[in-house]
Amino acid sequence: MLTDKQQGVLRGVVSGSIVTLLALTLAVVTHPSALTPDPGFSASLVHALSWDVLIAACLMVSIGLVARHRFFTPDDIDGGGLTKGTPQVQVLQSILQNTLEQTVLAVSVHTIWAAVMPQTWQAAVPAAVILFLVGRVLFWRGYAQGAGARALGFALTFYPSVAMVFLIVGQLTLALF
Repeated sequence: MLTDKQQGVLRGVVSGSIVTLLALTLAVVTHPSALTPDPGFSASLVHALSWDVLIAACLMVSIGLVARHRFFTPDDIDGGGLTKGTPQVQVLQSILQNTLEQTVLAVSVHTIWAAVMPQTWQAAVPAAVILFLVGRVLFWRGYAQGAGARALGFALTFYPSVAMVFLIVGQLTLALF
């Protein structure tokens, strides 16, 4: 039997997975011209990195929130290496750590996607970036309320990268045969 928290996480993860699959499928199937780069590796790479600046902005905001909190909170101004930190800065640091992890994964996956996947599939990158942005906002807003409240945000941030990695591996496997 699942606990209430586990059920909340499961609802968020399932919802996030469904939204991810729908968004990526729609982007790949329709490949709208406004979200698809010109043909060629360079165009695809520029396209992915141009969208990924929004992901970098999420990381920048998360770093800025910790820095602002530290500046205005005497108990936290010396940093995590010198103090244990207040509960508020611990939450901000946890959000920052997760955002950093998700940023590294997403930007890496989007770069590989640009290099490996067909040009008509490149609209998946903007779709994944939009899901990342929505996911981060939901994760930030729900973090302090517990696992169930942040699960959808986590899923919308993480599962696009997971789905894209599986598709990349599939594409590379097909290329071998």
